[in-house]
Amino acid sequence: MLNYKYDFYFPHVYILKTERVVMKTLDATGTLYTMEETSREAVATAVQRVAGMLQRSDQLDKVEQYRRREARKKASVEARLKAAIQSQLDGVRTGLTQLHSALLDVKDIQSSLADVSKDWRQSINTIENLKDVKDAVVQHSQLAAAVENLKNIFSVPEIVTETRQLIEQAELLQAHRKLMELECSRDDLMYEQYRMDSKNTSDMNLISIYFEDVQGLSDELAKQLWMVLQRSMVTVRRDPTMLVSVVRIIEREEKIDRRMVDRKKQTAFIPPGRPKRWKDKMFQVLEGTVSTRIEGTQAVTREADKMWLVRLLEITRKYVLDDLIVVKNLMVQCFPPHYNTFNRFFSLYHNAVSTRVKELAAEDLEANEIVSLLTWVLNTYKSEEMMGHPELRSECDINQLEPLLPKEVVDDLLSKYVKTFTSNITGWLRKALETDKKDWQKETEPEADQDGYYQTTLPAIVFQMFEQNLQVAAQIDGDFKEQVLKLCLRQMNSFLIRYREEAVAYKEEHLRDRQMPQCYVQYMIAIINNCQTFKESINSLKRKYSQSSEPTESDAAIERTLNDVAKEGCQFLLDEVFLDLEHHLNELLTRKWLTGSHAVDTICVTVEDYFNDFNKIKKPFNQEMTSEALRRVVVEYIKAVMQKRITFKNAEERKEGAERMIKEADQFKFLFRKLAAGEDTDRLCGAITAIAEVFKLTDPTLLFLEVTTLVSKYPDIREEHIQALLAVRGDASREMRQMIIGTLSENKVSSSGVSQPIFKDITVPTITMTTMTTMTSMATAKLLK
Repeated sequence: MLNYKYDFYFPHVYILKTERVVMKTLDATGTLYTMEETSREAVATAVQRVAGMLQRSDQLDKVEQYRRREARKKASVEARLKAAIQSQLDGVRTGLTQLHSALLDVKDIQSSLADVSKDWRQSINTIENLKDVKDAVVQHSQLAAAVENLKNIFSVPEIVTETRQLIEQAELLQAHRKLMELECSRDDLMYEQYRMDSKNTSDMNLISIYFEDVQGLSDELAKQLWMVLQRSMVTVRRDPTMLVSVVRIIEREEKIDRRMVDRKKQTAFIPPGRPKRWKDKMFQVLEGTVSTRIEGTQAVTREADKMWLVRLLEITRKYVLDDLIVVKNLMVQCFPPHYNTFNRFFSLYHNAVSTRVKELAAEDLEANEIVSLLTWVLNTYKSEEMMGHPELRSECDINQLEPLLPKEVVDDLLSKYVKTFTSNITGWLRKALETDKKDWQKETEPEADQDGYYQTTLPAIVFQMFEQNLQVAAQIDGDFKEQVLKLCLRQMNSFLIRYREEAVAYKEEHLRDRQMPQCYVQYMIAIINNCQTFKESINSLKRKYSQSSEPTESDAAIERTLNDVAKEGCQFLLDEVFLDLEHHLNELLTRKWLTGSHAVDTICVTVEDYFNDFNKIKKPFNQEMTSEALRRVVVEYIKAVMQKRITFKNAEERKEGAERMIKEADQFKFLFRKLAAGEDTDRLCGAITAIAEVFKLTDPTLLFLEVTTLVSKYPDIREEHIQALLAVRGDASREMRQMIIGTLSENKVSSSGVSQPIFKDITVPTITMTTMTTMTSMATAKLLK
């Protein structure tokens, strides 16, 4: 390995070594490192650096180049080191010079303080000898003040008179200047007297008596100031300079108050009447003015005008808005900025309105008045129509306002409204139903809607009532709106129960005299249609005013009641139809019918005539009613068969009767298809045709097959029905009847799956002992006769 003189070839290592020595000797810990340690460290660093430079043999050619480069670095480092050391030396030299100067100054100050202490000790006796001079100075000051105020003292009566005239002429600034001169003269004299002899009350009283009119002038001026402030809203429009003058006067008095209070802390003397605190009084006057303005908005009472509260609130809204706009645009300019005038007035009006609203809430308000008040308080007050007006929004944050009414008061008002509303709506619904009942007795038909369906005004009246109250509730609060909606629905359910009872009573009244009312059918149709209108209106209200789409128990109860009323109404109408058909139905399957009766023709004509009116029934009730009418006609027809009014004597009668039954079934089918009775028309009319086929059969041996076909089509048919059919047929022997009944009993078909049974409600009359006795008695009486 090559051995070089590292300090020779790499001189910067020496510089680094020296620099490290200097830096380490100046370490903050004050620790001095030995030269040996530094030298070893420098050698190790140099060896490492040279080893890094001479790692390959070709780098030996660049040794001279490396040496020159390191020489340049050494020179640069030495120059920086010399500059650093020179700078440190200069700083040390300057610091030593300043320390030397400071030491000299301290010695001079010490010498001066010693001289002052010596002079002070020597002058103590001299100061005590100057007491008489001090008293003379005080007396001279008092005499100078007296001479200075002598002119004012002699002119006090004249200045008092001038000041009073200026006050009467509303020259408030000049009057205040004169008043300040008088008060200044009085206060200076009293102060000097207090300084000279604070216990001499007689002289102080003498001064007070001489200046006694000054306090009166101050009070008169204050009254004028308060009058201007009370009319500030008018004054600021007509003569804003007057309001500015008042504010300037009050500001002057505030400064004088502060000065007198500060002097009292030093001398314990304060002039009479101070501090006046006119600034505080000014704010009290403004607060009273705002309160008076709000309280004075009530122009009428409930006795004179039912809308008194609405008018009162509207006037209040207009006054508050107009006044605050005037404050923002005009009055703010008349007061110093630090008064924060607009926010102060904003708070005054808010507090005054809150107080007035609380007074109104404590009164015995009616339901509509509670709504008007709460709507105004909760919505109008913070809206753009009032405190949230665009011209005011930039000056205040309405969200920071306290509520006009506490939550407890609002809740009490809402509770009172709900209680009153419940009572009122019960009465309204009762009156509406009574009015509708009177319409039922009219001799003219009810009105029809645009689609031609009969209706009365009851649904419109009821839901107009609900709509109005819900609109009002929606203005107050969303939750309250939901509460009112639920209340309306509960009341609706109770109302519909009464409506159902009245409809039943209407039907019973008609049955007592079927000639009255004359338009019974038409108004019963209107009652049915009202149920559908009620459904639609309730759904409309819920969509419009309810946030929840989930059905409630009240909804289900209303739905059930409406369906019951409508179905009972349809049943009442069908009862009316069948009362007219009763005579003709009794002719069916009799000898008269067999020989040529027009009963079915009359039945069809009557049903069609009634259904011309029933077309005025709304869906789905008209469809259900047509289906029910068909079912009842068929059931009554089959009942006539089962009552065994006729027994066919021979095959010819059976054939004639069966053909007549088939023809009449076709008549019913044609009629009810025309009336759109539905898909069951063929099945229901087919029951008559199937029975006719049993009668029409000429071969008794095939009777079992025909009866079996009938039973398979109509599984709800019972044994007594088959016995009645065979009895009417007239040619079935007892053994045949027993065989047919026995076989059918063994192979009985279940009727549980029948959607609309026909024979279920048809009973077959039986001959009881009482009936037999009666018949025997009648026969005996006939023979005896």
